[in-house]
Amino acid sequence: MYRRLLPLILCLSLLAATQTGCWSSKEIEDLALYTGLALDVGELTKAEQELADKGVHYSKENKITATVQIVPVKMVGIKEKQGSQQTASYHNLSGTGDSVLEIFRQYSIRNDRPIVGHHLKVIVVSAELLKQQTIDQLMDFVLRDNDIRPSTMVFISQGRAKDTLVSDNDEVPSFHIRQMIRNQIRTSKVMTPVILSDMDALMHAKRSFALQNLVTADGETEFAGAAIIKGDTGHWIGNLSQEDTECLSWLTKKSSSGVIKTYDWDNEPMTYEMKAMNSKIKAQVDGDEITFNVSIETEGRLIETWNISGLPSSSEYAKKTGEVFEKKLKQMMDHLIVKLQKDYKTDVAGFGKVLSIQHPKTWSKVKEHWDETFSSSTINIKFDLSITDFGAFTK
Repeated sequence: MYRRLLPLILCLSLLAATQTGCWSSKEIEDLALYTGLALDVGELTKAEQELADKGVHYSKENKITATVQIVPVKMVGIKEKQGSQQTASYHNLSGTGDSVLEIFRQYSIRNDRPIVGHHLKVIVVSAELLKQQTIDQLMDFVLRDNDIRPSTMVFISQGRAKDTLVSDNDEVPSFHIRQMIRNQIRTSKVMTPVILSDMDALMHAKRSFALQNLVTADGETEFAGAAIIKGDTGHWIGNLSQEDTECLSWLTKKSSSGVIKTYDWDNEPMTYEMKAMNSKIKAQVDGDEITFNVSIETEGRLIETWNISGLPSSSEYAKKTGEVFEKKLKQMMDHLIVKLQKDYKTDVAGFGKVLSIQHPKTWSKVKEHWDETFSSSTINIKFDLSITDFGAFTK
């Protein structure tokens, strides 16, 4: 009997000896998890200024203010209540200096728990800071830090970035901003977010790109167009409007939703809701001349009209209104192209990527100065807009 059990006992002993334990684990109660990071032009906080007046300082230049949003441990699980008062859902901590890592280490002499970035959701950088510092400089630490996930989303703020991490209700602002991306199914004004891993590739390639803009007003934060980062300089150079951002999403096939609002022949508002959108870009090379032929097709419904005359469900009416919407779409697209080619001289719509795939030899010649080449290239756009239904109500 003993001889039969001996091999089993030896196997179980060996299995137990080879299992790894959590010898290096840290209790979550002993950590400060930060879920949001805001980067602003350096401006000493009130506490920092008072400490400096008392002679507390270290060698630095006040180039940048970094704000982390710390989510209390109790918020990770179930919210706790103390009497009739609910505990705070987050805590923002700011520091100023010229090194993000050093600022983080300074938190350690002010906070009772070390901050950990495993659960960082969003990074918000102020446009004003990106006028002074490059995106490469500001992202260097977060790209090197193994704690921070490459899926972290990056946004630009108009105004102080730290203001986007403040809320008047119980919501954690960093969670709220990330969850707002879900509204892409409803509107093309919400861009596909740029995550750290994608940004790393864009920066190394010296490619220009666009980031979703955040604007805060009256305690609320909303998406408001896009910010353009110039590839060869790494600086913020300007913004795209909400309509420009919509067109950019359609052009890059990163959205098939959205609405077009225009005014009819009687100057009454009417709205077209997209149900499908497709765009194709074909590059054509003739010597030094580069031409892009763009085809944009969309189907949708007439979802709203304030004009009480006419028969909305008739084919003649559909053709007439379709032409009006198509004209508006052309105006929107033309405005975006002029902005990219003439105002900002940057390609954030992916024309260079199309050229690299369809004409790799030509791309190898122009990629080092692509933004300039793009600005002088020809772009032709053909539109095909169809109204397929008129909603649930017709006369």
